[in-house]
Amino acid sequence: MSSTRDIDALIQMMAKLPGLGPRSARRAVLHLIRKRDLQLMPLADQLQKVAVTARECLNCGNVGTTDICDICEAEKRANGMLCVVEDVADLWAMERAGVFKGRYHVLGGTLSALDQVGPDQLRIPKLIDRVESEAITEVILALNATVDGQTTAHYIADQLEEHVTLTSLAQGVPIGGELDYLDDGTISAALNARKAL
Repeated sequence: MSSTRDIDALIQMMAKLPGLGPRSARRAVLHLIRKRDLQLMPLADQLQKVAVTARECLNCGNVGTTDICDICEAEKRANGMLCVVEDVADLWAMERAGVFKGRYHVLGGTLSALDQVGPDQLRIPKLIDRVESEAITEVILALNATVDGQTTAHYIADQLEEHVTLTSLAQGVPIGGELDYLDDGTISAALNARKAL
């Protein structure tokens, strides 16, 4: 029996996390062990709490510790605007920017014929219900600019076009971006979405 079996198991588990490979996981675990009282023990306690309390919002699909998340509970955010995103990470990115003051709807992925993901495997039926029941006036489709993301956006637009105003995020050259480093699709989208100065 190896004296490092539990540590090796922890390294293997952490290496499965996004952004961490085996080497990064080893460094992180070694750091945590060295800072056991200040970081490892509090981290273990917090992981245990989150494992017990984390749940998906029954309304929008956000992740929190209550059945209905803070965003859905906030009356000031019931302004008729609903931003549709693919997953919770996208919602959190929008919130980090701090510019959207409406509510969200997390689809849980995108339509994909190859992966056999249809509308019923996503939260599209719930989205349609919300538009009808929550007095939504505008749906902002903030889906990724991938083939599956655009297919999903078109499907949702077809379902909702007679019920609400549909908009999407602008696409093109990012602030601080240099044309030489952009792909052809980004340059094309930016040119097509040009505006007057």
